[in-house]
Amino acid sequence: MGENKSNQSAIDGVQYRRAKLWQIIMVAASGFVGMGFYSLIGMASYAASIGFGIATVAVGGILTFTRIFDAITDPLLAFVYDKVNTRFGKVRVLLVSGWLVMVLATLLMFNWAAGKGHGVVAFVLLYVIYIIGYTLYNMTGQTLYALMTNDPKQRPMVGVWSTIFNYVVPITLSMIFYVVLMPKYGGFNLGFLASVCWVTIAVSAIGLICTCAGISEYDKPENFVGTTAKKEKLKIKDMMEVLKNNRPLQCYIASGASDKIAQQVASQTIITTMLGGIIIGDMAINTTMTTVSIIPSILFAVVGAKYAGKHGNKKTIVTWTYMCIYVTCATILFFVFLHMGGNTRNISASMPLMAIYVILTLALNGTKMCVTTGNNAFMADVIDYELDRGGKYVPAVVSGVYSLIDKLVSSVSALIATSAVALIGYRETMPQPTDELTGGVFWMTMVLMYGLPILGWVVTLIAMRLCSLSKEEMVEVQKRIADKKAAAQQQI
Repeated sequence: MGENKSNQSAIDGVQYRRAKLWQIIMVAASGFVGMGFYSLIGMASYAASIGFGIATVAVGGILTFTRIFDAITDPLLAFVYDKVNTRFGKVRVLLVSGWLVMVLATLLMFNWAAGKGHGVVAFVLLYVIYIIGYTLYNMTGQTLYALMTNDPKQRPMVGVWSTIFNYVVPITLSMIFYVVLMPKYGGFNLGFLASVCWVTIAVSAIGLICTCAGISEYDKPENFVGTTAKKEKLKIKDMMEVLKNNRPLQCYIASGASDKIAQQVASQTIITTMLGGIIIGDMAINTTMTTVSIIPSILFAVVGAKYAGKHGNKKTIVTWTYMCIYVTCATILFFVFLHMGGNTRNISASMPLMAIYVILTLALNGTKMCVTTGNNAFMADVIDYELDRGGKYVPAVVSGVYSLIDKLVSSVSALIATSAVALIGYRETMPQPTDELTGGVFWMTMVLMYGLPILGWVVTLIAMRLCSLSKEEMVEVQKRIADKKAAAQQQI
C-alpha cells in the first residue's frame, strides 16, 4: 500500500494504516459540498413551483422520478470509478467533475432559467443533470474514509469530524437563508432562491478544495488494489452477487434506507416550515434552537466515537438508536401536551417551555449524532468485509449497490411530503410561516417529523440484530485482508 510506517498502528495483532489529523479534517470538509447542496436542493419544490410554475402535487411526482433516476446512476459509478486513472489521481478528478456539474445545474434551476417561462421538461432536465453531478461527487466521497484508514479506533473519530461538518454546515446555511436572506427578500421568491444558490456554491467550493488537498496522499494507483492478483473486468452480475451474499451490506441497506426516507421527509422545507413557522410560530427560532445544539451535539459525537472505538460500530448504532427513540417519544409528548392546551406558539415566549424545548432538541440532535458517527464508520467496515470476500473494485461497488437500494426506497420522500400536505389543503400552494395552525397541520407535522423516524429506527434495530459484523469479527476480517494482500503481492 505504500504507507509511511509512522502512519501505522498495531492493535489486536493487526497492522493498521492511519491518516494524519489534518488530512482527516480536510477530507471531512467534503461536508461543505454534500450538505451544502443537500440544503439547497431541499428547496427544489419551491424552485419548481415559483421558478417553473409546477403545481405542488406534480412536484412530488417529479422529485420521486428524479430520485429513482438518482438511484439507477449510483451503481454505474463503479464502472466509471474503475476507468478513471489520471496523473491527477482518481478520486480528485471525480470529485471536481461532480462539483462542476452540480454547480451548472443548480445555477440554471435556481437562478438563470428560473422565472423565464420554462416548464416541467426544463425543470426535470436540470434536476437530472444535478443528479449526475451529485452521484459523481457523493459516491466517490463515500469511498474516501475506507481509503484513508482501517484503524478501528481512528475510523469513528474520522466520522466525528465528518459529522461535525455535516451538522454545522446545514445549520449555518439555514441561519443565513432564513435569518439573513429571507427577511431581505420577503419570503420564498426568485431573488431569495438565486441568493441561496450562490451562497451554497461559494461554501461548497471551499469544501472541495480542502477535500482534494486532504486525500491527495492516498489518491494513488497502488491504494486501489484488491486482495487478489488477478485483474478482472467488472460486470453487472458482480454487483448482484455482492447484494445477494454480503449479509452485513444487506443489514446496512435496511438500516440506512429506512432512516434515510424518514430523514428526507422530515428535512423537506415544506415540513420544517410547518414545524418552525406554523406550529412554533417563529421560523427563525427553530433554526436558532438547532444552532444552540451545535457544541453539545459535537460533544455527543466524540462520546459516540469513543464508545465505537471501545465497543465497535454495530453496538454503537444499536445503543444510540434506542436513545433516539426514547427522546423522540418525549418530544412528541411535549408538543401534543402543548397542542391540547392550545399554546404551541408560546414556546418562544415562555422561558420554561423554551427550556424544555432546548433540552429535547439538544438530546435528540446529540443522540442522532452518535448514531451517525457509528453509521459513518460502519460503511467502511462493510467495504472491508467485502474486500475480505475477494470482491472486485470494492469501494465503488459496495457504495453503488448500497446507494441504489437506499435511494430506490427513499425516492418517495418528496412525494410523501407533498402528498401529505396536499391532504391537509396545500394542493396548489406551499406552506408559509404566516399560515393558520390547524389540527391537520399539527398532526401531519408530528407524523412526518417524528413518527417516521421512529419507524426507521425500529427497522435499524431489527437489521443490526441480524448482522454479525461485531468489533471482534472486524479484527478477524482485517487479519484476513492483510494476509490475502500479502499473498497477492507475491504473485505479481
